[in-house]
Amino acid sequence: MASSLKRFKARAMARPDVRVAYDALRAEFAFLDEVLKARTEAGLTQAQLAERVGTTQSAIARLESGALKHSPSIATLQKHAKALGYRVEVKFVKERGMTSVSARTRRERGSRFAG
Repeated sequence: MASSLKRFKARAMARPDVRVAYDALRAEFAFLDEVLKARTEAGLTQAQLAERVGTTQSAIARLESGALKHSPSIATLQKHAKALGYRVEVKFVKERGMTSVSARTRRERGSRFAG
């Protein structure tokens, strides 16, 4: 089964349109992996986690499915993390090839005054 899934993924990822769509969702997939890994490592079912968080099992299932119509608030994520013995860390990670506005502005100003 695992090798069938690996073959399917390899074939799918060979398609440029699938690769672009997958890359666009990479951060969401990574988030969902972290959420599922934390609950699994805590040894809790969705129902047990829901009880600790003070919500319903279906709310936990929606969070873990990634099929949210809206993004969970940081407060919701903090409650979820605390119930699992974790904390939430939010950080900005610079994209490769992106320049800062100030560097771009300096270059543009320099080209206006050149020659």
